[in-house]
Amino acid sequence: MKKTDIEASVERGKAHFMETLGNIPEPIRAMMQFVPEHFSGYLQFREAVYQSEPAEGHLDLKTKEMLYTLLDIATGNLEGAKNHGRAAFEAGMTSRELAEGCMQVMHVCGVTTWGKTGFKVVDYIAELEARKS
Repeated sequence: MKKTDIEASVERGKAHFMETLGNIPEPIRAMMQFVPEHFSGYLQFREAVYQSEPAEGHLDLKTKEMLYTLLDIATGNLEGAKNHGRAAFEAGMTSRELAEGCMQVMHVCGVTTWGKTGFKVVDYIAELEARKS
C-alpha cells in the first residue's frame, strides 16, 4: 500500500470513528500513529460491520453497538464498553436491556464480568438516561 493511500485511510478512519463513536479511542489513535498500514485493514473490517443501510437479515446499529458493549464487558475493556455503550444508548438501547444482556454474559463467562465492568457500564448508561430526562 502506498504512503498516500495509508494516509488517506487514516483520515477516513478518523472521520469514521467520529461518526460512529464521537471520539477516537486511545488504542485506535495509537494504531493509526504507529502502525497505520495495519489500521487500514482494521478500518476496512470495521466499515463492513458498520454498513449504514443493513440488508434484510442484518443487525441494526443498536444491536451491533450493544454486542460490542457486551463483548468489551466480557473481556474487561471498561473504556471500550462505555464508548460502545454510549453509541448503543444513542441508537436506542436502555440500561435495562444492557443489564439483561450482562446477565447472559455473566451466565456464560462468570460473575466477574458483572463485578469488574458490567455494572459500571449499566450505571453509566443509567446516568445518560437520567441526563436525557
